[in-house]
Amino acid sequence: MEYRRVIPCLDMKDGRVVKGVHFVDLRDAGDPVENAATYSREGADEITLLDIAASVEGRKTLLDVVRRVAEVIDVPFTVGGGIGALEDIEAVLEAGATNVSINTAAVRRPELVQEAADRFGSGRIIVAVDGRRNAEMPSGYELVTHGGTRPVGKDAAEWANQMADLGAGQILPTSMETDGVKTGYDIPLTRSVAEASGVPVIASGGAGKLEHLYEAIVEGKADAVLAASIFHFGEIGIREAKEYLRSRGIPVRLPEGT
Repeated sequence: MEYRRVIPCLDMKDGRVVKGVHFVDLRDAGDPVENAATYSREGADEITLLDIAASVEGRKTLLDVVRRVAEVIDVPFTVGGGIGALEDIEAVLEAGATNVSINTAAVRRPELVQEAADRFGSGRIIVAVDGRRNAEMPSGYELVTHGGTRPVGKDAAEWANQMADLGAGQILPTSMETDGVKTGYDIPLTRSVAEASGVPVIASGGAGKLEHLYEAIVEGKADAVLAASIFHFGEIGIREAKEYLRSRGIPVRLPEGT
C-alpha cells in the first residue's frame, strides 16, 4: 500500500519559524527545534525546514539549526534554502538532513539537479517549483524564484517535467496566490505539475482546513501534503489530519497507539 504523507513545514528566518501570506507579512511561529520535536512526536511522516531568506540574502543555509533539528526527530527531514552547489547539498546531508530541496539554484544552473541526483541519489533531491498565475503560459502558471519575487519566463509545469527528467525524485510546487491564505491548495497547479513530471508531488501553499488536504491528494494528485499555518498555530493537529484522511479512504500511517 502506498501511504500518503503529512508534512509540517518550518519556514525559517533569523533562526525562528515564521509564516506569512503570499511569501510576506511574516508572523513568528516559534523555535524550529522545539517545533520539529513536537511534530515528530505527534506522528508527522516527514519534516521540511526551509530557510526562506537564504537565497534572497545571498547566504547559505543555517547548518547549526539543521544539526539541532536532526538530533531531536526520528522521521525523514528535508532542508531547503540557500543551497547552490554540490558542496552545499553535502554539508546539509552531513548535518543530518535526509533530503534537500533546491529552487533558485536549479533555475540558475539546471545541471546541478542531474549532478546531485547522480552523486546523492534521486530520492534525496527535491526541486521546489514556485509558480504564479500567468495566462500566457501553457499550464497557466509561470515559474518564479527568490521567494516569489522574480518571474523566470518559464512554464511551471514544463519546468517540473524538465527537473524530473534531470533526476529530481520529488517536486514541491507552491502557488504565490494561495501561500498562507488558507483557502486551499492551488489544485490546478498541483495537478499540472504532477501530470507533467510523473514523479511524487508534495502539495504546498494554502491549507486551511482538513478538506483541503483531501482535495490536494484526490484532485491535485499529490503524494504528500505539506502545511505550516494550520499546524503552527494549533488549528489542526497531525493526528487529527491523518485520522480525517483515513476516514475519507486515504491510506496514511497513523501514530503508534492508534
